[in-house]
Amino acid sequence: MTWHFANVWEAVADLVPEAPALACGEARRTWREYDDRASRIASALKAAGIKKGAKAAIYATNCNEYLEAQFGTFKASCCPINVNYRYTEAELIYLFENSDSEAVFFETRFGPRLRAIRDRLPKLKLFVDIPDGTAGCIDDAVDYETLIRSHAPAPRETRSEDDLYMLYTGGTTGMPKGVLLRHGDFSRGFAERSAAGRQLPPPVLLNDWLRLVAQIHAEGTVPTAIPACPLMHGAGCWMGAFSPHLMGGCAVTIRGDHFDPDELWRVAARERATELVIVGDAFAKPLLASLHRARDAGRMPDLSALQKILSTGVMFSHETKRTLLELLDVEIFDGMGSTEGGSLGTSIISRATPVADTGRFVTSPGVKVFNALDREVTPGSDEAGIIGNGGVWAIGYYKDEAKTAATFRVIDGVRYAFPGDFAKVAADGSLILLGRGSACINTGGEKVFPEEVEEAFKAHPGVADCLVVGVPDERFGERVTAVVSLQNGLAIDERTLLDYGRARVAGYKLPKRIVLVDKVERAANGKADYKWAKAVALADSASAQSAVREPVQ
Repeated sequence: MTWHFANVWEAVADLVPEAPALACGEARRTWREYDDRASRIASALKAAGIKKGAKAAIYATNCNEYLEAQFGTFKASCCPINVNYRYTEAELIYLFENSDSEAVFFETRFGPRLRAIRDRLPKLKLFVDIPDGTAGCIDDAVDYETLIRSHAPAPRETRSEDDLYMLYTGGTTGMPKGVLLRHGDFSRGFAERSAAGRQLPPPVLLNDWLRLVAQIHAEGTVPTAIPACPLMHGAGCWMGAFSPHLMGGCAVTIRGDHFDPDELWRVAARERATELVIVGDAFAKPLLASLHRARDAGRMPDLSALQKILSTGVMFSHETKRTLLELLDVEIFDGMGSTEGGSLGTSIISRATPVADTGRFVTSPGVKVFNALDREVTPGSDEAGIIGNGGVWAIGYYKDEAKTAATFRVIDGVRYAFPGDFAKVAADGSLILLGRGSACINTGGEKVFPEEVEEAFKAHPGVADCLVVGVPDERFGERVTAVVSLQNGLAIDERTLLDYGRARVAGYKLPKRIVLVDKVERAANGKADYKWAKAVALADSASAQSAVREPVQ
């Protein structure tokens, strides 16, 4: 058998048919059921004229149906398209058009948006309605369960390792782009990484991997993972579903478009979850606050099965990690990477190991840091450079040759992905992350990476969250501005916060202004919404200038 996610999961279903694969509320699916339902979805796609290589969008929150639709799309040798359920109509039109989607699986609640734009999307042939308790509104949409019941399972088929999988980025630095990956590279790479995490030999053939899966089940060390972040983003889908499923494990999802830390801990205790997938402090801090409330009330959930907390995508501060380890005896995996850049570095800590500095990572194999002349940065030199990954799985962006050429470049005969992250290299070879270059602030000729300043302020016990942006300044070009939210019930003035930051960052990095807000807005996956923060900072700047111009009464 060839390496392909559908092939691996079919083989896992044959190996452990009665093991749990999916859980969402009261709805449970064994691997036999998961495989059967996905096969029926594959039949339905083919019956609707969706041919191999075509795209099928999934427009849903975290639920069993999301993963079943994805598996079924893989079985049909088609490509699932992740849809951000927070998109406006204009953004949805762009995504459907850019991806060339021909089918869409959608939760009923999102039907009104689809109905409003469907005349603009002539390529869509099939609408599949996933009931969520709201009223339907697309007359010719097929009910999800009816579609499954009315189609026989598709027969197993030969699939190519060259089949393409695509994940759309969040568009934090422009319009979303589809990152292309080969099934062979991606599924094998994921299996190799999972094996390494368990100190097992890397699989060469798919049968090698299946022997490892059998060993994991025999030992009773099968993962049960909860993606706290959305499946529509890479962190949730890849670490919270792909990874446990490759090992014949179970993906536990919590339906809804709002993160509830109290509910997550209840589900983790009930399902005996072994792994929790989050995105940095945006998830970790509310989860920590929930645990503190539960402890103080004498209602601490039973999390004795929890072994790992995995995070990637944004900064995960050492203060938050340290406090989590005081309450939970787990291993915290903090990964630095991106959809197109793959894994750039990792930081793994537990109660038995010291907490590493925020933003410091062990460099992943094949990763190097280059200066502006494409020369490697010397470890310990204090020189900053851009991170390149020579072991990347992605092959480019869908329908964007210019962006592909700019991101994936060859240096000394090796193809590297440059997702845009800047770092220094410590004397021991570890990466000291500075931040994403596209968000870098140029103030008076000095470069300020927002993430470094944000972490300095987020270390304050009274700060709930912080984003740092640059606003236009006649003298310095850009003026560093922090948008800060405080912990509930606290009142801290700007001067106190600035004094706190002054002891932690250089003077030129210190914000010239702190704007206090009720809540710092982030994307559903916890990543920074710099567009929102910039608008808040600009509005504050305009208000301040207007006040200066106002004549004294």
